[in-house]
Amino acid sequence: MFAVTELGGSLHIGLAALGSAIGVGLIGMKAAEATGRNPGAAGEIRNMAIIFAALAEGVVFFAIFIAPK
Repeated sequence: MFAVTELGGSLHIGLAALGSAIGVGLIGMKAAEATGRNPGAAGEIRNMAIIFAALAEGVVFFAIFIAPK
């Protein structure tokens, strides 16, 4: 029973990390696309992409803190 609980605790952290990685990749892809369409707004697009990437990565920290000890 303990092994199942331990696996479940690690599983949600791994899924959160996977989702975060996919999210950051999509943010980077769309930021590059937006910069290609409007090079004049590159600075603003970069700033928003950094903020959104940090928010997406924050999900992993919540998953780690919620993990059963």
